[in-house]
Amino acid sequence: MSKEAAPIAFRELRVNDQIRIPSVRLFDDTTGEPLGIVPIERARELAAQRELDLVEVAPQAQPPVCRLMDYGRFKFEALKKEKESRKEHNTINVKEMKLRPKISEHDFQTKFGSVRHFLQDGDKVKLTIMFRGREMVHQEYGRKLLDRMADELKEVAIIERNPLVEGRNMIMIMSPLNKKHAKGDQHGAERRPQQEVEVSVTLPVEEPGATPGSNADAEDSKP
Repeated sequence: MSKEAAPIAFRELRVNDQIRIPSVRLFDDTTGEPLGIVPIERARELAAQRELDLVEVAPQAQPPVCRLMDYGRFKFEALKKEKESRKEHNTINVKEMKLRPKISEHDFQTKFGSVRHFLQDGDKVKLTIMFRGREMVHQEYGRKLLDRMADELKEVAIIERNPLVEGRNMIMIMSPLNKKHAKGDQHGAERRPQQEVEVSVTLPVEEPGATPGSNADAEDSKP
């Protein structure tokens, strides 16, 4: 599922004639020069003389702080920095595969193939064994399924969370050995750690008599 990136928000600052206060503490960003507390009219004159914008950067200060700068360039650099920061976030999908403890060999192989594909694509997989009725008495069958899955996937994944019983389910999470990197930032990924944003995708379990392959209809859900 592809999604358009959310637009980057920029908090606009008051500039030039939008600033309507008696006096300001003024700095020149181009030279680093502190100009002290000056009347707003004088601040506007200095901005015009130096062909810069008068920008209010700290309206809550007493008096408010303004800077002489190229506001267009300042905004461009701020948006560029935010865009680069977003590239450092690596989105990791978490696919959930549900199984019954008495799954047939054919269905096991089908689900195993899907899980292997997800892991090779760099996604995490949450394996859920669903028990019904007296099946809870024989949890070892579910544990054997998860152990088999982990053993046959050891070349492409590791166990991130060992099998744990939650209610009537037994859950294990597997993580790929080769994780995804943000597009266009492979070299950057080698230089700095990336933050992971998990997106959960649950694949419904096939009921007895269901059409093979019906688990392909996945529904995305944000955690």
